[in-house]
Amino acid sequence: MSTLKLKQNPAVKDKFQSYPKSIRSKLENLRALIMEVANENQAITEIEETLKWGEPSYLVKKGSTVRIDWKERSPHQYAIYFKCTSKLVESFRKIYGDTFTYEKNRAILFNLDDEIPEKELKSCIGMALQYHSLKDKPLLGFGSE
Repeated sequence: MSTLKLKQNPAVKDKFQSYPKSIRSKLENLRALIMEVANENQAITEIEETLKWGEPSYLVKKGSTVRIDWKERSPHQYAIYFKCTSKLVESFRKIYGDTFTYEKNRAILFNLDDEIPEKELKSCIGMALQYHSLKDKPLLGFGSE
């Protein structure tokens, strides 16, 4: 376990408070998974939690931004977003198939009553947080540990 330094924008806390209570707990769970993955990776010493496009966003050196959000127009869904120009979601599809529901090449979607496959999602988060070290490897280095 590394000693993870958290650089936190105070506006993120307000954003979490703005979500309906039932949604907030779902997004707080995604946040906890992101922090857990970052903390378990020796190479990650600092994570920045900020808002990008008004969404809670997580940035690390050599990683690709991971965002989480819920939209009023899709009240029964929430999502974890990845940079759409990366190979992340395309690789997740090849590795995990229909384990997840995807939104094009930018997100993994969850319904409010979904049981999250945590092991698989943590793997996806890990790939995103190490993206710039993995982007040239087949399937982002999945299975080559």
